[in-house]
Amino acid sequence: MLGPVILAASRSDRMRRLITAAPVTKQVVDRFIAGETVDDIVPVVEDLTGKGLELTMDVVGEDITTPEQATAARDAYLTLIDRLKGLDLGEKVEMSVKLSMFGQALPGGHELALANVRPVVEAAAGIGTTVTLDAEDHTTLDSMFAVHEELRKDFPQTGCVIQAYLFRTEADARRLAASGSRVRLVKGAYKEPAEVAYQNKHEIDKAYVRILRILMEGDGYPMVASHDPRLISIAQEMARTAGRKLDEYEFQMLYGIRSEEQLRLAAEGHRMRVYTAYGTDWYGYFMRRLAEKPANLRFFLRSMVTKG
Repeated sequence: MLGPVILAASRSDRMRRLITAAPVTKQVVDRFIAGETVDDIVPVVEDLTGKGLELTMDVVGEDITTPEQATAARDAYLTLIDRLKGLDLGEKVEMSVKLSMFGQALPGGHELALANVRPVVEAAAGIGTTVTLDAEDHTTLDSMFAVHEELRKDFPQTGCVIQAYLFRTEADARRLAASGSRVRLVKGAYKEPAEVAYQNKHEIDKAYVRILRILMEGDGYPMVASHDPRLISIAQEMARTAGRKLDEYEFQMLYGIRSEEQLRLAAEGHRMRVYTAYGTDWYGYFMRRLAEKPANLRFFLRSMVTKG
């Protein structure tokens, strides 16, 4: 399977240089990345919310090696929130953050990441919205969940992400569903060993359904992050069976993928949130999008052949 190969390439400096230098790359990256600056993405935010969609904003970048870079990441989110304040969109636009950007992998990283992310969560609450903590590779999750628990003491709407392909996730889902928190369920997009994660797509899909049922039957707010039509239909049926109203769960999809389906779900009255990434350090994010789905890789390779 190509997915693990692409994920390995996402960590390769040589592949980073090769792909970022390819003339066609920017044309393809634009499909998944909404822009490089806040000025670029404000019109995107206005356009998508004007169509009845909601957003979660991600400032891309993960390879933080100094405390100064972690502080810069914090400040990038604060700048974004300051610009959103004038749009008065409230919870229609939330933030997604990776704690690796806030210094999690540095010495004393847990405390550093918490100290850096707290002002972002506070600022988001100040404009009527919230923050979701993205899940990264399995070695970071205990720290992420501990930060999530700490933030929820003052900001209970702070969300987190769980990944269906990890063996641990059903237990995490039961704990989180009982706590009333906001939980985004994804399949998972990191290269994980067989000791901790399902490797087969069919097994991952089955795990996704099991975990989704836990969330739908629990007391929390499920965020169903999938582009799979079958899983979306299953989620709708589960919500009906659980007696959930349309505003008691939501769907999430990536910017640039199944845009018409996003509009269709919103038109039916569902909360449809678009994960919208922007920034200059897009390489790792872009490579995971290629690894997640063969169609994304075919799109990239076809563009290189026809326009490279």
